[in-house]
This record gives sequence, structure tokens and C-alpha cells, in this order.
Amino acid sequence: MANALGYVSETKAGFEGTLAMMNLSTAIRIEKNGEKAAEGQPDYRIFAGETSTEIGGGWMRKAKSSGREYVSLTLADPQIGPRRIYANLAPVKGKKGRHVILWNPKD
Repeated sequence: MANALGYVSETKAGFEGTLAMMNLSTAIRIEKNGEKAAEGQPDYRIFAGETSTEIGGGWMRKAKSSGREYVSLTLADPQIGPRRIYANLAPVKGKKGRHVILWNPKD
């Protein structure tokens, strides 16, 4: 079962919204990585809070079953906890430009 970690809306630079977990609720910005120079580097950089601390990255992936593209996220910050959190961005049905951040234990 997927758990929502927050919601974001599309912007010209990527996505903006809120990361909302049991121990943390903060503004989040997922920006296209304009400095990507190699295949292994993230397609998106993730920033959180008022100080815009970088807390992770996002990679474009293609779903095996549907062939649809999505963004796979990796979040890491001491405020989140001792382990990395893996999540995916998924569109919210019926809400154009709105996405949910879904926890992904297998990514």
C-alpha cells in the first residue's frame, strides 16, 4: 500500500508543494537539474524548508507495465531520519498539474 508523503504542483522549473510526514512538515521544491552533465546525475534536485536545503534528487524512469514516464525520488536528511526515503511522483487523477509524493519501499 502506498503512503502519501506530500503533494506538489507543476511549475515552470519543476514542482512545488509540501512534504508532510509524521515528524516533519515543510515546503518542498523539486527543480529540473540544469547542471546535469552525466547519465548517473539526477534529472531533478530537491530542496526543502525556508533555507532551501538540498535533501535529494529525482530521476526520470519509465514504468515497465505501462511505459509511462515518472519521477523516482530519493530523499535524505537528518530531519527525515537515519535512512534514505524512496518515493515516486504520481499525477493526482482529476487535478491537472497536481502530483502526490508516494512512498516506495522497493525503489
